[in-house]
Amino acid sequence: MILLSDPRVAAVPGADDGEPLVDLREFPELRLDGRAADDTGAYAHLRAGVADRLLAAQRALPAGVRLLVIEGYRPYRAQVSIFTGYRDELRRRHPDWPAQRLHRETSKFVSPVEVAPHTTGGAVDLTLCTDDGVELDLGTAVDATPEDSADACFTDAPAIGATARRHRRLIVDALGGAGLVNYPTEWWHWSYGDRYWALMTGASHTRYGPVDLAVAATAER
Repeated sequence: MILLSDPRVAAVPGADDGEPLVDLREFPELRLDGRAADDTGAYAHLRAGVADRLLAAQRALPAGVRLLVIEGYRPYRAQVSIFTGYRDELRRRHPDWPAQRLHRETSKFVSPVEVAPHTTGGAVDLTLCTDDGVELDLGTAVDATPEDSADACFTDAPAIGATARRHRRLIVDALGGAGLVNYPTEWWHWSYGDRYWALMTGASHTRYGPVDLAVAATAER
């Protein structure tokens, strides 16, 4: 299992093809959840190519099953806050862990900011729901930590029920078939164009680099 803390991820050459961020609230085919909503609407933004791939994944799902998008783009400061918050929580729980292990275990749940997929607009956290918005059983809540779920949040975790495993397979088939890659410690996290995607697919460089939503919006005016 390759984690985001792996030096091979950071070693991927960075590039940005300039693809714009789009607002998923303007895509009626996609359903958004408000739990990660923020004042700027950052959570609802993704690169255009990722949005297109989500639409393709939605079309690949069975009738009555919908993607439920929870969070796309995440600002730099928010990424830093989430990373340091979880790292500090783990440090309190495991004061005997050396710094290297602490960093590695933290990266199972949240990416170090220097390689963070969400800050590129290329990553999305999502789950499945019915046409009426009722979430399906995926074995754990979205954002369940490895620490608290006993690793049941891992995509291929064996200790989940048959229904949850079937639903995870739907996500894997639909999103993988659309060209996104999964972070294996988080069944809900998928990305395209970032460093992790590049390493896992053998791409020579990233398609997307970190982006500032406010700057991008100003440039479009």
